[in-house]
Amino acid sequence: MRIAIPDDYQDCVRSLDCYARLAGHEVTVYHDNVKEIDALAARLADADAIVLTRERTVITDALLERLPRLRLISQTGKVAGHIDLRACTARGIAVAEGSGSGAATAELTWALMLASRRYLVNEVNRLRAGQWQGHLGQQLRGQRLGVWSYGRIGKQVAGFGKAFGMKVWVWGREGSIADARQDGVEAAPSREAFFAESDVVSLHIRLNADTEGIVDATDLARMKPSALLVNTSRAELIAPGALAAALRAGRPGFAAVDAFEREPVLGADDPLLQLDNALCTPHIGFVERDNYEAYYGGAFDNINSFFAGMPANLANPEVLSRLRG
Repeated sequence: MRIAIPDDYQDCVRSLDCYARLAGHEVTVYHDNVKEIDALAARLADADAIVLTRERTVITDALLERLPRLRLISQTGKVAGHIDLRACTARGIAVAEGSGSGAATAELTWALMLASRRYLVNEVNRLRAGQWQGHLGQQLRGQRLGVWSYGRIGKQVAGFGKAFGMKVWVWGREGSIADARQDGVEAAPSREAFFAESDVVSLHIRLNADTEGIVDATDLARMKPSALLVNTSRAELIAPGALAAALRAGRPGFAAVDAFEREPVLGADDPLLQLDNALCTPHIGFVERDNYEAYYGGAFDNINSFFAGMPANLANPEVLSRLRG
């Protein structure tokens, strides 16, 4: 079968051990990101299956109309709003999804907290420029860590906070708070208190229609001038432009982010990159070798199962009665 893999930014997929599972297929890998429908259609028109790296490429009905051979979309991780599932089902295209532990993202979250609080990037750059100490850092021990959403990743981050001696509490939906309490983790008394009293707020909310823009300017304005907001989830969880405006206003005083409203960010074309109180990384939370082996390995297994006549892990199982031949 003809397999297309877009958005392999680091040209690393073919170096993974799991890539051997695609032996026998004709595979084309692209390393840049294109968004124009004409360019995407030209690249993907001959594909029987597409492997998507998270949400880097958006699959719309208009694009699907121009992909006559496509029978399967194999998603690394879970399917989100970047795929028009209804259109896929109507056109007889199966969508398979995988899973992951979230450990890599949780670890990067913690690295960003430490780096921001201790000004690590600034101090390294000063030392390389021939200078000595320039900033007074802040330890995490004894500080209040607010974790919004106690799910797969949030639970790990809360555990790191406890291990570092932080006072951890959570906010989120009733089920999330109930899970946290069951594990002995405190729940914030209110949304207002969560933002106003946390020294560090870390977002681990899944992006969907209900959560887009869930953090607004009012929430951010409640944060302390000394507080840090960390977002290794999705930029769209925060109202458009609200974080940059809040950082300029000084509440919160700091941010550490791994996700942006428009990706990839090229030419430093994002307002957060112009702010000294924002520590930014290029959406690398899940970009780690073991994680990639798991993500892509699952996606490749789903391809082989599908073309062997045993579809598995379908996000649209209703498509089985109308699959393309």
